[in-house]
This record gives sequence, structure tokens and C-alpha cells, in this order.
Amino acid sequence: VQLQASGGGLVQAGGSLRLSCVASGSTSSFVMGWYRQAPGKQRELVATVSSGGTTNYADSVKGRFTISRDNAKNTVWLQMNSLKPEDTAVYYCRSRRYVTPQLDYWGQGTLVTVSS
Repeated sequence: VQLQASGGGLVQAGGSLRLSCVASGSTSSFVMGWYRQAPGKQRELVATVSSGGTTNYADSVKGRFTISRDNAKNTVWLQMNSLKPEDTAVYYCRSRRYVTPQLDYWGQGTLVTVSS
């Protein structure tokens, strides 16, 4: 499975962006997620959504970001509102299956830059 992320760009603080990640194959049984890596920092979890729709968010984005998925379209989105300069990072999508055979795929990343 290949993951293609898109939707990044430059936005002013307080603005919004919507990231998309399309998988080349079925990911209906996978946990889909978004991670980010800011310059000089480790990659961190932003949000995940299970195959059943259960979501999980980092504390830093709760109430501002929303993750969603459409299994029929093999797509996961990250709606980002009220963006802050500290949200600036490369955002990566991830598709992970925890049952045997365990599989773990990463997309190529899309850059989000939030100006103050």
C-alpha cells in the first residue's frame, strides 16, 4: 500500500488547512493516523482513527483538529483549524494494521507552515 498525502501549504495563524491522504489499496482494517515532525524535533502523533471510527488526538491539537476517514475511498483527512505557528511541521500519514500480518505504511509527508 502506498500513501499519498497532500494539502499542506502556507497559512496565517488562525487559519485552516485540510490534509488528505489517499491509499493505493484497501485500508479498511487499518488504523489511520497523522503524525508531524517539526525542525529539530522528533516525529509525534497528531491524531489517529480506527477502522471503526474511534479517534485519538494529541493534547496540543484537541478541539482544533479533526481526523476522519472514508473506507470506501481509502482516504483519511485532517481538518486543521485555528492553526498556530507551533503547528508548523511536515505532516505524515500512516496506515497500520495490528492484527497478523502486522503492516505499517508511511506517506511521503506534506509541509504545513503557519506564519505569525
